[in-house]
Amino acid sequence: MNIGLLLSKFLTRNGFEVANAITGNSAMDILTTETFDLVLCDYRLDDTDGREILIKIKENYPSTGVIIITGYSDIKLAVELIKLGAYDYITKPLYPDEILNTINKALETQRALNESVGSINTKSNSKNAEQEYINHSDYIDGMSYVSKTLLKQINLIAPTSYSIILTGKSGTGKEYVAKTIHLNSLRKDKPFIAMDCGSLTKELAGSEFFGHEKGSFTGALYTKIGHFEQANGGTLFLDEIGNLSYEIQATLLRTVQERKVKRIGSTKEIDLDVRIIVATNENLVENISKGTFREDLYHRFNEFSIHIPSLKKRGKDILVFAENFLKVANNELGKNIKGFSEGVKESFLNYNWPGNVRELKNVIRRVALLTEGNEIQVDVLPLELSNHVKDYDRDEILTQVKLKLSDKPKDLKNAALEAEYDTILRVLKEVNFNKTKAAKILNIDRKTLYNKIKAIKIDDQE
Repeated sequence: MNIGLLLSKFLTRNGFEVANAITGNSAMDILTTETFDLVLCDYRLDDTDGREILIKIKENYPSTGVIIITGYSDIKLAVELIKLGAYDYITKPLYPDEILNTINKALETQRALNESVGSINTKSNSKNAEQEYINHSDYIDGMSYVSKTLLKQINLIAPTSYSIILTGKSGTGKEYVAKTIHLNSLRKDKPFIAMDCGSLTKELAGSEFFGHEKGSFTGALYTKIGHFEQANGGTLFLDEIGNLSYEIQATLLRTVQERKVKRIGSTKEIDLDVRIIVATNENLVENISKGTFREDLYHRFNEFSIHIPSLKKRGKDILVFAENFLKVANNELGKNIKGFSEGVKESFLNYNWPGNVRELKNVIRRVALLTEGNEIQVDVLPLELSNHVKDYDRDEILTQVKLKLSDKPKDLKNAALEAEYDTILRVLKEVNFNKTKAAKILNIDRKTLYNKIKAIKIDDQE
C-alpha cells in the first residue's frame, strides 16, 4: 500500500475530504475539476517533481496551499521550495501528530491569506483602507513584485498572535519589518522590545531574558527586569537567534512553552502574554541537522515565516530607498540636494549591495556629505560603486567630451588639453574606471586625477 493511500485513509478518518493521485499529471488533472484548500505533494514523483507541481499550483490555483513531503536528505531543497510559495514541509518517516498539526496550521493560514486578499481587493480604492496601514518610520515600502509580496505577508500576519521567523541576509532590515508588524498588530500600544542574541554569553543570558532579584548572585546590586517581562503584553524581537548556545535554547524553550517567567533568585512566577518574532541570517534547518539548534524550539517559533529579500533583488526599489535616505541625510546635514545623476543611478542598479539596505543608507549619508552642488555625481561615490557605471555610459561620456573639445580652436593649448583628456579617459577605461589604479599608471596622485576628471565634467556641461 503506497504512502498516498495510507495518508488518504488517515486524513479521511480525521474528518478531511481527500482525493488521491499517484503522479503529478494525474494530480493536475484532478485540480482542473475540483477545488482544494491544500495539496500534500511528495517531492519525488515518477513523472515530475515537487518543484514543478508547486509552481503550477501557485500559477493556476493561488488560493490552494501546498505542503511538501520530503526525505531528510532533501531538507535544504524543501526550504528553497518554501521560498517559492510552499507553506511548509514534512520529513519522512511521517508521524500522525506532526501531519495533523502542520495541515491544520496550513489551512488556517491559507484561509486567512485568502480572506486578506479578498479584503484588499474590495478596499483597494478606499482611502480609509490605506490609512489603516502603519509604516515604521525607518521602513520603506517598495513597488517591485518582491516588495509587494513582503507587504502582503506583513498585512496578513500582523493582526494575528502567531510567532514569526524572519530570515534574510544581514542588513536587509529584519528589525524594521518586525517593528512594522508590531505597529500593525493589536499590540501596537504595548511595548516592542528588541534583543540582540548574538552578543549574549551563557552567564548573561538568564538575567537578560528573565531578569534577577537584588542579591541573587554576586554582582546583582539591584533588581533587573528581563526582556520577556519588559515586553509583556507586547512584542519581543529576538535578533540573530541562531547564535544562542544549545543550553540557552533549552531554557528559552521552557519559557516559550509555559508562557511564564521567573526572575533569577525569585520564587514568584509571572504570567506572560508576549508575541515573539525572531530573526536570523542563518539556515536554521541546516543548524538543526548539525545539532546546533533545537528542532522543538524551531517549531515553536515557526508558526509563520517571512523571507526578507536582499536589496539587489528589489530592482528599481533601490532608487526609491536611495531617495528616502537622501531626504533623511538632507535633514541631518542641513542640505538641499535634489537627487542623483544618471550615472549614479546606473551604478546603484548595477552594484550587488552585499551590505543590503544598511550599506545603501551609509553610502547615501557619505555621498551627501561630500556633495557640494544640488545633485550627487559619480565622482563622490565609493570606489566599489563608481566601478559599476555601465561601459556604454562611459563611452557616451568620452564621446561627448571629445565632441565638446573638437568645437574649441585648434591651437596648441587646446590640442594638449584634448590629448590629456583622451589619455585620462583611455586609462580609466583600461582599468574599469578604478581611479587608484589610473592615478598610478598616469603617475599622478589620486587628488589630482579627481580634479582633472571634475574639470572634464565641467567642460562637458558648459
